[in-house]
Amino acid sequence: MSVVEKVAKRRRSDFPADANLCEYCTAKCCHYFALAIDEPVNRRDFDFIRWYLLHDGATIFVEGEDWYLLVYTTCKHLQADHRCGIYETRPQICRDYTTAECEFEDDWCYEKYFETPEQIDEYADALFGPQFPEPDRDAQHSLRSRRPTGLPIAVV
Repeated sequence: MSVVEKVAKRRRSDFPADANLCEYCTAKCCHYFALAIDEPVNRRDFDFIRWYLLHDGATIFVEGEDWYLLVYTTCKHLQADHRCGIYETRPQICRDYTTAECEFEDDWCYEKYFETPEQIDEYADALFGPQFPEPDRDAQHSLRSRRPTGLPIAVV
């Protein structure tokens, strides 16, 4: 048996229709949360997104026309066996969640996915043209600090 066969990804179709997929999952849904955000329409909006991306575990994705802040963080009550430690008193959002459309077998791929502040800057520059603010000019109109200078390239 090859390595690929040993780690073959299990699909929904591998289980009976009435199977509880949570029993076969590593609790993907308990390792992040995503919140809808307003679509950015100007530089100030993009600067707020840049601020989000300065935080560990934060990413931005776009699904269709909707923008989301995705934060990778594990629920405090997820146990080592991938089960909920407060199942009987879990929040309503968890109670409402079903495996009907969960990410059990999904490897999400988004047309727009931003992991770094530099990526969102480049995207905004593509939309609005490059912006290199003067130190004092625009200071009262922008939350953005001056773009940091690049690191020198070491030639070995």
